[in-house]
Amino acid sequence: MTEQETARPVRKRQVFYIPGYDPIHPRRYRELYRKEGADQAAISGYALSLSPASGARYGWQIEAEIDGAKVDTKVEVLVWSDIVRDSMENTIPATYLQLVRTAWTYLASGALFRLMFLRKGPIIAALYPVGMLLLQLVVALLIGAFCTWVFQALSVFVAGLMIPIPEVVEAYRPVFFLLSVPLFPMTTIAVLRWFKSKDNRFFAYYLMHDYAYSAHWNGANPPELKARMSRFRGAIIEALSSDVDEVLVVGHSSGAHLAVSILADILRAGAVPEVGPALGFLSLGQVVPMVSFLRDAGRLRADLRMLSEQDLVAWVDVTAPGDGCAFALCDPVSVSGVAREDKKKWPLVISAAFTQSLSPERWSELRWRFFRLHFQYLCAFDRPKDYDYFQITAGPKTLAERFKDRPPSKSRIERPLNRYTSVNT
Repeated sequence: MTEQETARPVRKRQVFYIPGYDPIHPRRYRELYRKEGADQAAISGYALSLSPASGARYGWQIEAEIDGAKVDTKVEVLVWSDIVRDSMENTIPATYLQLVRTAWTYLASGALFRLMFLRKGPIIAALYPVGMLLLQLVVALLIGAFCTWVFQALSVFVAGLMIPIPEVVEAYRPVFFLLSVPLFPMTTIAVLRWFKSKDNRFFAYYLMHDYAYSAHWNGANPPELKARMSRFRGAIIEALSSDVDEVLVVGHSSGAHLAVSILADILRAGAVPEVGPALGFLSLGQVVPMVSFLRDAGRLRADLRMLSEQDLVAWVDVTAPGDGCAFALCDPVSVSGVAREDKKKWPLVISAAFTQSLSPERWSELRWRFFRLHFQYLCAFDRPKDYDYFQITAGPKTLAERFKDRPPSKSRIERPLNRYTSVNT
């Protein structure tokens, strides 16, 4: 990317947002942008307004006036929530089987122990659904056993009242036991179903399906996701041939590693024009090591290496230690063991610094809301520093220009810990 391209002001931009493993309709992201963008504009003193986007794909238009410049931006959500929902349509026994398989994948490969040396937060988040699902099973079994015992005791008591002959009542005890046998599995299943119906509070099934989705393929992309990523690639290539000044790809959470592979394929295809929009990649709250540390993630590891060594895509990776669900300040290329230091250029790893960019009062409100904090990158900061999602996506500077003088975080983690460093060529 030349100096002229990075310094070119943006008047028109196309943003592609790739969500993480999220079954919710993409309108959620539009409403989040609308609300939080208005809050940030009021705090930081600029103007921002949204309107419906034209076209068949899902998105919205933004009109902004920032630093005295007017910018038109179109945001498109690259939707794969239907694939996520399909992957979550498991029975309760199938989910517990997933638990065993996923735990075995991460334990047998040694990935779990190596990931612990990076950040404990995401590992705790990964272990949480295992512990919660096992706790739910124990509670369900205990309730099932208790209900069975109560039924047997009541049966004997009622029989004693109706037939006051102890020998006769005792003779019928095996019958009472047989009648109570179906009660144990029925009650246990009913309790487990209740827990599952309340998963919007517990998040145990959701997180289990999330980790199991990658673990099932040992880090490789499943066929249905490959096909969807191909469509995403086509949409981005189409935008690169348009009259916009910048094409910005934003990958959040699991969406970050999808974006890595999509952009690597675009580069391999030679689809970035020599004269055209600046191309930027903003990864937010990434969990790349959860996938790249698995045995069959050679494709992802190759894509990480390629994206780290090229000049056509400016890559900025933003995380925060306050986000317990992300591998905060972990350079995804270096920790995955595929960085060639003599060639590596990207990503620029920086912190959103939640404890500094949020007031003490706001931080106190959010500190223990772990899932909400994982989305803070897409939200307003009441004490903003140099990371502002809305200026990045709707302001007059390209991603490369905005962060060209920004040094990487001093506390970033670059030590390679991955057992599997093979790459698919």
